[in-house]
Amino acid sequence: MAKPVSKGTLKHLRASDLRGLALLATQATAGVTRIAEGVHQSVWRTLGAPDGGTPGQTRGLTGLVYTSVRGVTQLLGKGVDTVLTKLQPLLESAEDAAPGTPQREAVLAALNGVMGDRLAASHNPLATPMTLRYQGVALNWQALPAMPEATGKVLLLIHGLCMNDLQWHTQRNSPKGKKGRALDHGESLATALGYTPVYLRYNSGLHTSQNGHELSALLEQLVTHWPRPIEELTVVAHSMGGLLIRSAAYYAQQETLHWPQHLKNIVFLGTPHHGAPLERAGNWVDVILGSSHYTAPFARIGHLRSAGITDLRYGHVLDTDWQGHDRFHRKPDNRQPVPLPEGVACYTVAATRAPQRSTLINRQLEDIVGDGLVPLHSALGQHDDPRRNLAFEKTSQWIAYRTNHLALLSNPAVTRQMLRWLSPGRGRDGNSLTP
Repeated sequence: MAKPVSKGTLKHLRASDLRGLALLATQATAGVTRIAEGVHQSVWRTLGAPDGGTPGQTRGLTGLVYTSVRGVTQLLGKGVDTVLTKLQPLLESAEDAAPGTPQREAVLAALNGVMGDRLAASHNPLATPMTLRYQGVALNWQALPAMPEATGKVLLLIHGLCMNDLQWHTQRNSPKGKKGRALDHGESLATALGYTPVYLRYNSGLHTSQNGHELSALLEQLVTHWPRPIEELTVVAHSMGGLLIRSAAYYAQQETLHWPQHLKNIVFLGTPHHGAPLERAGNWVDVILGSSHYTAPFARIGHLRSAGITDLRYGHVLDTDWQGHDRFHRKPDNRQPVPLPEGVACYTVAATRAPQRSTLINRQLEDIVGDGLVPLHSALGQHDDPRRNLAFEKTSQWIAYRTNHLALLSNPAVTRQMLRWLSPGRGRDGNSLTP
């Protein structure tokens, strides 16, 4: 028996969430029906019985039943959506104007990372629009809030896959398991170096290049409407966020936009510049499931992976990296090489869960283990192909040992290293330029 939804859960929901969840339920029911029919057809084919004329669909009375289920599901889904669409304005008028809870935003961020491309394609209200946020509020260029603290030094923070802007604020656990001091790299750098932190929120399930185009346009608006002349734009990007800023910088150069003229520094934190093995493993699962008549219908489950996730296979940043290709088809790395943006000081922080060692075997182990998601060589931009190798200077690379991918956000040593790099009057090695 299903448990009733608690009041604690309901307090995180908004009116638009109900409509979005109803649309998801309709799509999920239709998807399960397609998988069941595919298995049914595979069994009939194995027994020598004729199957339907369309792959994955049965024929005769069986086919009629599955067609009826799909039809009724779509009809009910449209009816529920129509009712909720009409009720949504009334329900929203009764809601508090307070921002969404961190719990709600975390769930939405994860959902968008996993299937945000589908949410956007179906115009589901759960799809996250891209926004630049200052002090927790989305910036509206037509009605900018009072920003007396704004400086000419803007720090843009870009989150990674399945995350959101609120998750830059972390709580470091103490050795005894108790909650330790809170940490936000943006706030720390702002306090020490006089930056004004601006946080990006976006749908991480879309193709990286789609988000790159949109971010480039947003940054052009930022430098146009910021309340004072921008002297410096510095970016700190975690995980997928690093691919996103590389994509945005590339397209801004192609379109001769103005914002790159203000871009001085980029710090990459655990960015999979050359992909992540876990996505490639998912691609292999697709191939294995698709190799058998019985398991082929279940390969559709693997195909629920968003475009953003499949872009992480090799670290796609351009439209040409994925356009014209079946993203679920196993293929070699055919990315167009994209170097680091010229004239910008670029730094990279990689992490490994392994302890620091000096022997060759242990160095190889550090790379294989990586941070649990991204291997060291990928985060450091290293590649056997010279065209794809990102030329980070030795003094612009730093490795956090005994650290996992998410711990990069809560590790004060990472903050200290960024301060060494970004402090005025210091070289890329963090040492003073004056004697």
